[in-house]
Amino acid sequence: MTHMENGRGGLARERAGVWQAAACFDENTRLEAARIAASEEELLACFGSELSFGTGGLRGAIGVGTNRMNVYTVAKAAWGLAGYIKAVGGGSAAIAYDSRHKSLEFAGVTAGVLACHGIHAWLYDRLMPTPMLSFAVRELRCGAGVMITASHNPARDNGFKVYGADGCQITDEAAAAITGWIEKAEYTALEWLSAQEAESRGLLHTIPRSVYDDFVERTLACRVRRPALTNKLRLVYTPLHGTGLQPVHDVLGRMPGIDVEFVAEQCAPDGRFPTCPIPNPERKETLAPAIDFARQKGADLLIATDPDCDRVGVAVRLRDGEYRILSGNEVGLLLLEYILSHKKLRGGRAPVVIKTIVTSDLAFAIARAYGARVVEVLTGFKYIGEVIGRMEAAGEKDDFVFGFEESCGYLAGTHVRDKDGVMACMLVAEMAQSFAARGITLDAAIQALYHAYGYMGTRLLNFTVEDALPMEAMKGMTGKLRANPPARLGSRPVAAVKDYLAGMDGLPASDILSFENQDGGKAIVRPSGTEPKVKVYLSAKGANERDVQAELGQMKTQVEGWLVF
Repeated sequence: MTHMENGRGGLARERAGVWQAAACFDENTRLEAARIAASEEELLACFGSELSFGTGGLRGAIGVGTNRMNVYTVAKAAWGLAGYIKAVGGGSAAIAYDSRHKSLEFAGVTAGVLACHGIHAWLYDRLMPTPMLSFAVRELRCGAGVMITASHNPARDNGFKVYGADGCQITDEAAAAITGWIEKAEYTALEWLSAQEAESRGLLHTIPRSVYDDFVERTLACRVRRPALTNKLRLVYTPLHGTGLQPVHDVLGRMPGIDVEFVAEQCAPDGRFPTCPIPNPERKETLAPAIDFARQKGADLLIATDPDCDRVGVAVRLRDGEYRILSGNEVGLLLLEYILSHKKLRGGRAPVVIKTIVTSDLAFAIARAYGARVVEVLTGFKYIGEVIGRMEAAGEKDDFVFGFEESCGYLAGTHVRDKDGVMACMLVAEMAQSFAARGITLDAAIQALYHAYGYMGTRLLNFTVEDALPMEAMKGMTGKLRANPPARLGSRPVAAVKDYLAGMDGLPASDILSFENQDGGKAIVRPSGTEPKVKVYLSAKGANERDVQAELGQMKTQVEGWLVF
């Protein structure tokens, strides 16, 4: 039975009919809804469901329809957030936006909806990175925060990411409560104030410059070395047409010896991302133009941040003049040992490292060597932020030294409760400068780390789901895998299966499956919460890179056989 035959088509057509006829929708939206209704496939894609609101808020393609990012779906989400803020006794929210198409407009609508509900909206007067939104929520003592961004997604997308009063992305409970309020809202009843109206009522405020300046100072306070190093390091930085240019410039400019050059063609904010259609700093093709520029300049190091500047990509110059891109795990492991090697124990208390379950287990060996304790959390930096919050409540905040995830997210301070690309740029530059003072490149440093702690390789597999209702398709896939788990992983039998659907190891319930073989190799499977993709995180141990890559290759072939859509 097709989606159109099983009733979804009728619901989609009904929704589209409202968008074509209701006077609350602007003329262009009504005309586009009518055009979409003429195509069953497009009708189902745009109106067959509502954009799902979860712990990451909303994220999707920009366009007309209930399953697209537009001023009406944003207004409905903001309406739900307003209901939640008032229910928990909050009276204000901070808002920031990145360089994507319609980000400024969506930020204005969000502020207008909140103001319409009597909630004070604090809005940055120019585009800002995600970590600066997390910081502003706490600095201004807001009840919530909204970041308009789709992070590293393709240019067609945008998003509405929600933060709690603690500066972390919202919890499952908060997301469920906000969803409840969203479901009560009707598109035809949505209202929002213009910026002028909100300002005249004293409900729209510009986030003061002092918040930005305090963020920069707090970031610089997280440097590891005291006094600062002064030896020269040649560095190339690119913001990939996003928000990172000014704050990264202001932080690195305060570090002696760091000689920074910027990739001029990628400095201007541009939601088209003309030089990198998928602005993900994990991807080789995304970094290619910046690597070419670094090669021309003979730079020791390249650092890139994604559009909302919460992730970083790193490439290091080799002795032959070429560049090697370090994986997110490798950067994290290097930073972990660098920080721990300079960390003084506080009254005999163990430093705390927080990592996600899909991040390299080599972190355990490094932590043990320095007497540190590792806390594991589910995938998503919000869980790292939550642990920091609990530590703060228990008077143990200063025990936290580092949090990281394999997808290029890092944090070493507590003033931000999300991954912080500005801070990561600073720490990677300082670390590279420290190694350079001893004649060591980051490539040589990672090889030394493997020699000291054992070789472990990782690989991320992404399986794009081509379906009009991708979330349902992904759930179906994990359901099939749950019912028929594999017997082998790599060259060895599967020895342990972990199903997080009902909660596992003290962690919240999540649609995640973990398979571990007799040698400690792993395959962790989870549907993405932000893209129509199933992600599989592979890891394998071995005596050397050749053996591990061969094992990872065998695992990849097996996984491709598991995931048949």
